[in-house]
Amino acid sequence: MDNKIILTIGRQFGSGGREVGQKLAKELGIGYYDKELMALAAKESGLSEEFFEKADEKASSGLAYAFTMGYSYMGLFPPYADVLSNDRLFLYQSDTIRNLAEKGSCVIVGRCADYILRDNPDCLSFFIHNNKENRIQRIIESQNLTVEQAEELMLKTDKSRAAYYNYYTNKEWGVASTYNFSIDVSVLGIDETVAFMKNFVERKMDKRPPFPDTPLSGESLSTGTHHWDTNLSRSKQHQSEL
Repeated sequence: MDNKIILTIGRQFGSGGREVGQKLAKELGIGYYDKELMALAAKESGLSEEFFEKADEKASSGLAYAFTMGYSYMGLFPPYADVLSNDRLFLYQSDTIRNLAEKGSCVIVGRCADYILRDNPDCLSFFIHNNKENRIQRIIESQNLTVEQAEELMLKTDKSRAAYYNYYTNKEWGVASTYNFSIDVSVLGIDETVAFMKNFVERKMDKRPPFPDTPLSGESLSTGTHHWDTNLSRSKQHQSEL
């Protein structure tokens, strides 16, 4: 891809957002970052990756979590202990996200990347959601859980992600107006959703003719912030990866 484009993807747990991000990055030939961000942030900050893993997409709760987990100071003296707070870890991770965006095109999943890069003209933000039945089935298949356990985990994880996002951005996680594009993957399935997003990105990059003045039958497209929820036939896909 000649021009730089940064794609951020927020997602409901079990929606397939991670898989969408991976496949989209592969289709576009650009980098992909999800949990990889924690390793990069740890390397750049000089802290243990364990700290970032424990604080991953969780709202601030101070230093207590690190100490109760038995983590060490990593050689830090007490005056600098505040580097272990969730808030400080968020700042380190934010710097890592900005550095990645400066280096080249990529897909970044979660971690408030859309908000962190809100002033970056090369950034497009997406939110991936799915219907409850599909999400529960995906969680059952990937985590080997019962229906009840899968639903409980789904609700708990979504609640945690929402609290994290809302805390650090003062915006609402999952609300369509928060993002450039909100997509229900249950309409077309994973692969067709990826194809749709790739088409949109390529049009944005002026690689294809502009969208027609009149939306396709069954579709609703508007400028600025978009919500895509077509009436096209569904393609059922239950993948194992969340």
